[in-house]
Amino acid sequence: MELRLILGDQLNELHPWFAEPHSDVLYVLMQLRSETDYCQHHVQKVVGVFMAMSAFAQQLRLAGHHVIEVALDDANNEQAFLPNLQRIIATSAEPITCWRYQFPDEYRVDADLTHAARVLNLPCVVDDSAHFLTSRDGFDSLFKPDAKVLRMETFYRAMRQRHGILLNADGSPCGGAWNFDHDNRSAYDHSVAIPEPLRFTENRVGDWPERIQQAGVATIGTIGDTLDWPITREQSLAALSFFVTQLLPNFGRYQDALVHGNGHLFHSRLSFALNLKLLHPREVIARVEQAYAQGQANIAACEGFIRQVLGWREYVRGFYWRLYPTLKDRNDLNHTRTLPSWFWTGKTRMACLSEAITQSLQTGYAHHIQRLMVTGNFMVLAGIDPVAVNAWYLGIYVDAIEWVQWPNTHAMSQYADGGHMASKPYVSSGAYLHKQGDHCRYCHYSVKEKTGDNACPFNALYWYFINRHEAAFAKNPRMALVVKQWQKRQAPEKKAVLDHAETIFARMESL
Repeated sequence: MELRLILGDQLNELHPWFAEPHSDVLYVLMQLRSETDYCQHHVQKVVGVFMAMSAFAQQLRLAGHHVIEVALDDANNEQAFLPNLQRIIATSAEPITCWRYQFPDEYRVDADLTHAARVLNLPCVVDDSAHFLTSRDGFDSLFKPDAKVLRMETFYRAMRQRHGILLNADGSPCGGAWNFDHDNRSAYDHSVAIPEPLRFTENRVGDWPERIQQAGVATIGTIGDTLDWPITREQSLAALSFFVTQLLPNFGRYQDALVHGNGHLFHSRLSFALNLKLLHPREVIARVEQAYAQGQANIAACEGFIRQVLGWREYVRGFYWRLYPTLKDRNDLNHTRTLPSWFWTGKTRMACLSEAITQSLQTGYAHHIQRLMVTGNFMVLAGIDPVAVNAWYLGIYVDAIEWVQWPNTHAMSQYADGGHMASKPYVSSGAYLHKQGDHCRYCHYSVKEKTGDNACPFNALYWYFINRHEAAFAKNPRMALVVKQWQKRQAPEKKAVLDHAETIFARMESL
């Protein structure tokens, strides 16, 4: 009998493993405290993954496969991979002669299973997950081993060419350009209605929240009676169709917009299904490319979305496997401040932050501008310790798995990696947030004021950040102009701004 271990983010029924049932193969899925406790996760993330695992196990059984589920609250659950494998192997009615697993996507799990393979006295085979369009070491064909600059645009264009995506017959890019980002920066103008998001009312959570709590798993956020996230391949395909038909036509134009009271806009919200491998990136890309070919959406919308999946998603995975061990403890900006407690409650008078955090706690989701230019922007301007920042992002979002979360947070958002990923820090004053959305009209603070009790905190914190890192940023071509603007200011004006920033730091908990 061959044992095959399926991880919670490997629910890919298209994998060659499942092509046909075998009487001598036993599939094992485990719900483990080692997977719930490495950070404090959102309750919807824990419930969603476990529900999806159970649904996948049932689907395998219906297809004729032999399956064992180790439930979180099973009395025999050892709560870690190795001891559970040892117990199943020792107690199996039919002798286990070998075992297999698919390459994990996280260093942590990879180390656990590599250790298990050494300890278990059985032959072991490791297979590819058959999900990504590049291998874990996919960077090696594009970037030299000692390369210090690993830009996404280089990677993305190579992927477009390698896979023939959005290309004309002569190999040129559709629409005459590789990137239409400049067309995708509009604030929402109410010219089109925002559809209600697709919900899966059949996903009743039942007693899952109580079971998780009784098992001792600490979580954050809230959960209702049903789960809005797709937990089966059928639901995931429905979510993909809903995005392509209802949202994609307006996705590009408004993808960077911020709208008070609406945190989904025209975003796909497919990342949970993709990251559990319920959907394959190739089929997602194909549907969007087809929509462009059939005139259902313009090139800016289709290219912008495909760049997120074919470019960014594959890129951050390569970045993670190339650089995580080297850069995981880097803190190049020397940020050491504590994360304000209101990041766990949303109770701040800053409307944009309150909205993004409250929404995240309620739904386990925020779109990329909320993550990068609202919460992430504030964190880096405020000089928050990257360790605390990483823990918050890894826990609060249902789609957060370390391979995708860490590069986006540590390297891009917080610029803690010394610029290996991003060519500049992604920071702004309140002006950008005002330009992209309408939060300012609901805010306690005034975006037009630079100092004083009513001034938007982003304004003073932005210039404090520029001043603190002036020497380094003056050498950065993309930051040098901002530094010159700061240097031209009169000394009294500078002092007023910096003093106000210090006041903000002193009352961080009550902002």
